[in-house]
Amino acid sequence: MHFISYFCKRMMQPLSYTLNVRGRLLDLSKPKVMGILNATPDSFFAGSRMETEREIAERAVQIIEEGGEIIDVGAFSTRPGGKLVTEEEEKQRLQFALNIVRRELPEAVVSVDTYRPRLARWCVEESMVDIVNDVSEGRGSLNGVGLIDEEIKADEEGDSMFATVARLGVPYILMSVQPTIRDMLMHWSAEVRQLRTLGAKDIILDPGFGFGKTLEQNYQIMNEMEKLCVLDLPLLVGVSRKSMIYKLLEGTPQTALNGTIVLDTIALQKGAAILRVHDVREAVETVRIMEQLSASV
Repeated sequence: MHFISYFCKRMMQPLSYTLNVRGRLLDLSKPKVMGILNATPDSFFAGSRMETEREIAERAVQIIEEGGEIIDVGAFSTRPGGKLVTEEEEKQRLQFALNIVRRELPEAVVSVDTYRPRLARWCVEESMVDIVNDVSEGRGSLNGVGLIDEEIKADEEGDSMFATVARLGVPYILMSVQPTIRDMLMHWSAEVRQLRTLGAKDIILDPGFGFGKTLEQNYQIMNEMEKLCVLDLPLLVGVSRKSMIYKLLEGTPQTALNGTIVLDTIALQKGAAILRVHDVREAVETVRIMEQLSASV
């Protein structure tokens, strides 16, 4: 335990992770901001819903202009009670949105938020997506924690999500649906070994705030998040306007910006390398302030 405490304190200093994004190195020694682009009609935060060509184009450009360095495109709302979207419908939405993003910003780093391996493969190979962001912890379903349980089809080669991303050679965001740090570490240790065995190289860990956790468990994980550094992998944190904020404060997603900034600040103190957010400018400013504090030590 003394070693873990020492190691975690050391890891709370600026990190030196890099990601290989189609041959370009994305340096995570300075935390990056990932802007959310939801090509859906029913995402939990109404302000993030982009459906028309103009809305998608303007949102993509806004993310980059405000200092975001990754655009995360999703086409299936993972909010609790969300409507099941067929694979074909999700593909049509993604194709529409990704074509617009690539037209407007051909050099931008783009991730796709999907848990379906066949769609992940299609997005990387056909739409030049750089990163796969999987909210299912590699399983393809989240029964009772946001997604309707369904049988997920493997990709054309019969591969699971783990095998798919390993073969594609792209960075992979592995989100946890576990309710405690202990469970998270146990599952991630096994999953990372499996991914490495398959040949995956760049793995990013997401504690999965809001997925499979009570409000109290979300805050306990945030409070102990530095313990996750023992896996020596970059951490992505996505708490933006989530219910762990607005339910605690008796508000709505629309009133949860202040709480988001507070938690993003704490997450950066505990080693977050990527912040996934709706409000890009505010997150970028938070990163700059935290960098200045670190430089002043």
